[in-house]
Amino acid sequence: MSKIMSSASSPSQVQAPQTNYTRAMAIIGALFFVFGFVTWLNSVLIPYLKIACELTNFEAYLVAFAFYIAYLVMGVPAAWLLKKTGYKKGMSVGLLIIAAGALLFIPAAMTRTYAVFLLGLFVQGTGLTVLQAAVNPYISIIGPPESAAKRISIMGICNKMAGSAAPFILGSIVLAGADELVASLATMDAAQKAAELDALASRVITPYLVIMAVLVLLSVFTYFSGLPEVDTDQESETVAAANTGKTSVFQFPHLVIGVISLFLYVGVEVMAGDTVISYAASQGVPLSDASQYTTYTLWAMITGYVIGIIAIPKIISQHKALQICAVLGVIFTLMAIFTDGNTSVLSISLLGLANSLMWPAIFPLAIADLGRFTKIGSSLLIMGIAGGALLPLLYGFLVDVLNPQSAYWMMVPCYLFIWYFAALGYKIRTR
Repeated sequence: MSKIMSSASSPSQVQAPQTNYTRAMAIIGALFFVFGFVTWLNSVLIPYLKIACELTNFEAYLVAFAFYIAYLVMGVPAAWLLKKTGYKKGMSVGLLIIAAGALLFIPAAMTRTYAVFLLGLFVQGTGLTVLQAAVNPYISIIGPPESAAKRISIMGICNKMAGSAAPFILGSIVLAGADELVASLATMDAAQKAAELDALASRVITPYLVIMAVLVLLSVFTYFSGLPEVDTDQESETVAAANTGKTSVFQFPHLVIGVISLFLYVGVEVMAGDTVISYAASQGVPLSDASQYTTYTLWAMITGYVIGIIAIPKIISQHKALQICAVLGVIFTLMAIFTDGNTSVLSISLLGLANSLMWPAIFPLAIADLGRFTKIGSSLLIMGIAGGALLPLLYGFLVDVLNPQSAYWMMVPCYLFIWYFAALGYKIRTR
């Protein structure tokens, strides 16, 4: 029999000692910066690899698929790993796995083999699965439950600051002169074309060697950092009583609805960030200028995070903020569809504002009251990040069938379902 709870509480009411709180926040902030930087490189890799490896739109969006499908495939193994290692060591292992994925870009670039690029992206996604499965419940648990969205918003600023820099840095290296190159390829013979594309592919080697080195160093630092461990298997009396007789994480409807919501949210966030460059180009914006729209998207997200830090929970609750964001998502999507040119492209960038408080609100609302099921519940939510693999791929298919603008219609029902979770779904419990 199901019932609706009026409020959400912490998964297990476990908090880090106050003396370690600031240090823990700083370390986790650095980790959010890292996976923000790595994740938002995809917005540049999609148009870059489309040129270098001569891909269709559908094939190009396999970049997002290979990266985000790892969250679905490796979500349960990540939970098993964290059971064995705990959160801190799991974070260190996750960083090393991401570094291994970055290393794979070197042979991929040297041979201009798209499959190896995709393998590298999958390995990076695997490392991020482990890292996110550790850091997200960690940051939710180490402080008061009602301000979890505020803490995640602070982490989100670290994430999106890195994300706003990543497309600019990598784009300035790998997409420099891309418009001229694309125009000249049609006039080249096969040998000249292959040579130019090989040179283009080699541009990623140095950036990814640097990324690999930084990840290894950060992994070592995290391992020896003294980051406090938390025990999510410990339950308060209230949570323990509510969970008596429960044998499966699927006996928590609010979690299941939350996983679906997070799946849809990540899908639309990745679409907003990773498709905006190609969409801008379809609206007549030169590729050399189009990369700035990803930065605009991330600035919009940072603006939303700042609002969340100021307003949650003093002015507005987590679930109310999520409802507002879902409505904004529908409005900006419709603006993108029914306008043209820079206004339409900027509407996609403004989705960053709509998306900003979705992860900070969905995650703590979905893992509330899970108690001893927190680790597996967190991993299920991390598996929901696979929405970033499937929805952009569907968008790429719709672009080839319809057009880039009409394909954005698929976002509207996604935002409406997220609104349902924020209005009602997060309160549903089983007895």
